[in-house]
Amino acid sequence: MTQTNRNNNLIPLAFEPVHAGFPSPADDFLDKSIDMNEFLIKHPAATYFVRAEGNSMINSGIFSGDILVVDKSLEPSNNSIVIASIDGEFTVKKFVKKNHSIFLKPSNGKFRKIQITKDCEFEIWGVVTFVIHQIK
Repeated sequence: MTQTNRNNNLIPLAFEPVHAGFPSPADDFLDKSIDMNEFLIKHPAATYFVRAEGNSMINSGIFSGDILVVDKSLEPSNNSIVIASIDGEFTVKKFVKKNHSIFLKPSNGKFRKIQITKDCEFEIWGVVTFVIHQIK
C-alpha cells in the first residue's frame, strides 16, 4: 500500500485577506500553505463527500452539483444541515427539533418540511460541515 505525502496537498495561502468591497492593493507575497484536508476535515475517519442534487436547499447556499463535506461523528443540533435517510431515500435538509418532534426542513419555500414519525425508517448519516461549489 502506498503512503500519500500530505505535503503534496498544500496550496499557497495569501497573507492578506481579499476584500469583497472596495479593492485594495494586493500583496506580492504568500504567508504559508494550507492543507485543504486539514481545513475541511476535522475527523478524517468519520468524514465523507457527497454530491448534492436538486434545489431544495438553495437558500442555504447548497446548489445541485455542489460537493458536501459530511461529518458522521457530529451530533446534529437544531438547524444543522444533515444528510438523512427516510424510508430508504437520502436527502439533505435542516434538522429541526420542536416540542419533541423532529422535522427535516428544506431551504426553499417551494418544498414542504418532512415530519419524522414513528412509522418512518429514519437515520442521520452526518452533519454537513462545508459546501464546495464552482462559481459560474
